[in-house]
Amino acid sequence: MDRKIDKKTWTLRRILTYGGIVLLVFFIVYQFAFTDRRSTLKVEKDKITIAEVKRGEFKEFIPQTGTVEPSRTVYLDAIEGGNIKRIVRESGAMLKKGDVILELTNLNREISVLDQESNLTQSINRTRDTRLTITQNALRQQESLITIDNALATLKPKFERQKKLLAKKLIAPQEFEQTEADYLANIKRREITYQAFKIDSISRVQQILQLDESERKLLQSLQGVGKILDNLVIKSPIDGQLSTPHWEIGQGVTQGQRLGQVDIVGSYKVRVPIDELYLPRISTGLPAFTSFDGKDYELAITYIYPNITNGRFEVDMNFVSDTPQGIRRGQSLRMRIVLGKASEELLLPVGGFYKDTGGNWIFALDGENKAVRRDIKLGRKSPEYFEVLEGLKPGDKIITSSYENFGNNEVLVLN
Repeated sequence: MDRKIDKKTWTLRRILTYGGIVLLVFFIVYQFAFTDRRSTLKVEKDKITIAEVKRGEFKEFIPQTGTVEPSRTVYLDAIEGGNIKRIVRESGAMLKKGDVILELTNLNREISVLDQESNLTQSINRTRDTRLTITQNALRQQESLITIDNALATLKPKFERQKKLLAKKLIAPQEFEQTEADYLANIKRREITYQAFKIDSISRVQQILQLDESERKLLQSLQGVGKILDNLVIKSPIDGQLSTPHWEIGQGVTQGQRLGQVDIVGSYKVRVPIDELYLPRISTGLPAFTSFDGKDYELAITYIYPNITNGRFEVDMNFVSDTPQGIRRGQSLRMRIVLGKASEELLLPVGGFYKDTGGNWIFALDGENKAVRRDIKLGRKSPEYFEVLEGLKPGDKIITSSYENFGNNEVLVLN
């Protein structure tokens, strides 16, 4: 008798088929969900630079090169032109204030000065003659008043006496009339003379004041003209060392020509050119540091020149305490100008990565042998560090060398 055999639902073949399908689906899901699909590049670890992010004191400064100059320099400019008559001191000589350096000669100028002195002397004499004339006129008016008063002193009692005698008919009327006429005429004469003297006195005071002021100015001009020829003698304005080009006897010198300079010895400043981009952040008093002969020295900005030339402006710096021994005029000094107060910040060492990323992202180490791209935000920059604002924390290790060969890869495998 035949017996019906039931067909098995889960055969080995079916189990293996469905199992394979499940494994394939799981693999695909895993690939999509868990596998790192970012572009990857293998990099040799010994060809990159790795630095650690850490907290520290951030000093923002700019490196610059300055030139040593004397702290004070007085330039020798020819006030008068002429020809060199005598050379008294040569370049390099140590001078005291007032020492004669050289003498010029200018015949035309000397003749002109003599003419000016003569004309001024004549003007002064005319002023004095005018004052003398005014004074003499005042004396004549006073003399006239005295003469009139003297006549009235005689005529008045005579007039009063004859008036009484005429009333008693002891004298003739004609005699009284003559005396009366003389008396009244002198009274009128005195009144007119006094009025003229009074008016002239007011004008005379003003004229005398004007003449005195005019004479004072003429005398000042005469003294000034007398000193013009002194300008043909070039003297040292301060104590210091003379620096001049080469001179020759008879060499022509034009008015305003620079003949040299006198520098104070032993006191120096540093003239520093700075890019105009830093102008808003530069002010007097800012410190700077330089090294010379193995020692560090501090300077401070004392003056900012207002002119900008070829995109740069200049500042003068003085040494705060000690001046380096052995520096010379014209010597170059490398220095660091501090742009602000030091502060505690998160610091990232400066490197070639910034040129390729603009400081917007970096490669940060993820473990020992992998680095991944990470977005960051940087702030201020000093020659040594960037200020980190976002994206990093202390202890992070960053590739700071150039990213030029990394392309657009997001993950670096370090070998």
